[in-house]
Amino acid sequence: METKHLYFNTSIGVQKPESIRNKEQACPFCARDELTNIIAVDGPIILLKNKYPVLENAYQTVLIETDDCHGDLSSYSKEHLHRLIQFGIKHWLEMEQTGKYRSVLFFKNHGPLSGGSIAHPHMQIVGLHHLDYSVTAVPEMFAGIVMAEEKDGPRFTLSTRPRVGFYEFNIEMDDSCYQERFSEYLQVAVHYILNHFPFKTSSYNVFFYHLNGKIYAKVMPRFVTTPLYIGYGLPQVPSNLEWMAEELKRIYFS
Repeated sequence: METKHLYFNTSIGVQKPESIRNKEQACPFCARDELTNIIAVDGPIILLKNKYPVLENAYQTVLIETDDCHGDLSSYSKEHLHRLIQFGIKHWLEMEQTGKYRSVLFFKNHGPLSGGSIAHPHMQIVGLHHLDYSVTAVPEMFAGIVMAEEKDGPRFTLSTRPRVGFYEFNIEMDDSCYQERFSEYLQVAVHYILNHFPFKTSSYNVFFYHLNGKIYAKVMPRFVTTPLYIGYGLPQVPSNLEWMAEELKRIYFS
């Protein structure tokens, strides 16, 4: 029977530093001269092997986004934003193209409810040897209320059939070339979550998907996950999606 689970190595997990809640913990990504197993560098952006590879049957890398420990995707300059997202997509797709993995994950954790452990801005690119994430990535989870789009270009929506539930922002573009509005819509989603969301939150995730000739980013504000999803896998759709879509458009696109 084919496995559907990722296996987490707890003996490695207990060694990982934690700097999101533990403010006394020295940041390992700030000690740039001490970083090892570096794969690629573009100015302040560094891709390296994960020092704590907790996932079994996987090749784990960390993408350090900036040398500013207090930086965030929501406030990067446009120049750095495009440099970062292009760098990340390039190395993600190159890992896919090696043919060594069933699938390759590309994602970001931010904040205490995101599942991350290091506060310094970073993403992860993880090659899975035995699992294919696309099996559970159905088209409807990227459908939604259109908030902005370019003719023959990126599209920005608010999910009407969210994967986990409540509020999920989707950005999509064709995989044939990088388009700047893709990253700019992504930054808008993160900025809205941290600064204008109707419920106070300091946590979010960004998940990237490469499916059927398109690249998607799904941005999720993170709260305590609803028990109906944890226990039964039932996503909930809130009643104020139209209001939120109009409010975001008013703030950023009017």
